[in-house]
Amino acid sequence: MFCDYHQRGLCRSCTHLDVAYPEQLRRRQASADTLLRALPNAAHMTWCEAGASTPTHFRTKAKMAVGGTAGAPTLGLLDSDWKGVDLSACPILDPQLRAAMPALAAFVAELRLEPYDVAARRGELKYLLVTVAADGGLMVRFVLRSRRYEALLRSRLPRLQELLPTLVVASVNLHPTHAALVEGPEEVLLTEAATLPMQVGDVTLHAGPQSFTQTNTQVAAQLYRQAAHWAAGERGVPAAGSGASSMPGTLWDLYCGVGGFALHAAVAGVRQVVGVEVSPVAISSAERSARDLWADQAQARARFIAADATAWAVAQDTKEAPDVVVVNPPRRGIGAALAGWLNECSAPRVIYSSCNPVTLVKDLAAMPTLHVVEGRFFDMFPHTDHAEVAVVCERV
Repeated sequence: MFCDYHQRGLCRSCTHLDVAYPEQLRRRQASADTLLRALPNAAHMTWCEAGASTPTHFRTKAKMAVGGTAGAPTLGLLDSDWKGVDLSACPILDPQLRAAMPALAAFVAELRLEPYDVAARRGELKYLLVTVAADGGLMVRFVLRSRRYEALLRSRLPRLQELLPTLVVASVNLHPTHAALVEGPEEVLLTEAATLPMQVGDVTLHAGPQSFTQTNTQVAAQLYRQAAHWAAGERGVPAAGSGASSMPGTLWDLYCGVGGFALHAAVAGVRQVVGVEVSPVAISSAERSARDLWADQAQARARFIAADATAWAVAQDTKEAPDVVVVNPPRRGIGAALAGWLNECSAPRVIYSSCNPVTLVKDLAAMPTLHVVEGRFFDMFPHTDHAEVAVVCERV
């Protein structure tokens, strides 16, 4: 992939851009394999073919730092001197995201929204967080230091909708602290719609402003389908349009986010799924997706609980575990308490989706009663060192 920003040294986020894409996949899977095979309970695992991405146009979410001036903003990143570098034509962005960038820059300039100056600690607009669905629907979030521009943005929403006809959700995120964080805790909706419907694999997921969704929806679809395939006791990569010979009756999806794993499993035929996630916003989104699928039967098919996933799970009786447990934790992993509970519980199958192979291996080492049968590498972020690895474990 050719990238002018990379060639000119303006952006080096894609650190392995000069390595052929098949070789990138091979190296990262080999690195994960080295880590996993050091475990006695993973020594005999097999690998499925890697879940590859398209090398370009794969990002459906953009986190654009705003620099420059109110009249001439840049959307991209900040350099070592905290000056804005415009990356609005970045080739890894979905084409529909790239098409939205000039309109957003024009809107910022038209309203004279002052970019936040990190060095001087003044200004207001820190980031534009933009998400696009497969049908072109957009969610735009203005990350601001204060409420100074909130009324202005609300009054000029029709202008933003004129510039971006496919806009579905717009919001203000309040980020008052001078900290190395992309967003703050408080969200103020500007639109009536609170979620962006996104078709991901076999399910329409509802992305809320503060709920986690995968950046690469093409690869996320592969991951969710693979987990449903493994949940049924199947091996290998699921063929397009294929169904499982049999499905388990019950499945828990811990750290479920907006419900991607749980809902795909239920659509595939699992009789009842339970998703647990600490974010009430994400749980609300998952419940809405379930209602879209099953209307009045949604509660019987998919139950979602707003709670700390670890605390909720370890409070359950180990002898009353479901047929399958899926865990999809943040980079820190599931930790000793949940690993210990999974090691002792009656669930015959555990599927672990990890964005950090190091913590994956640490957690698996604490679950010796579960043997890793099969694994698959999913390339959510081509050209980087990021590794998304999913494994299916079965009780000894």
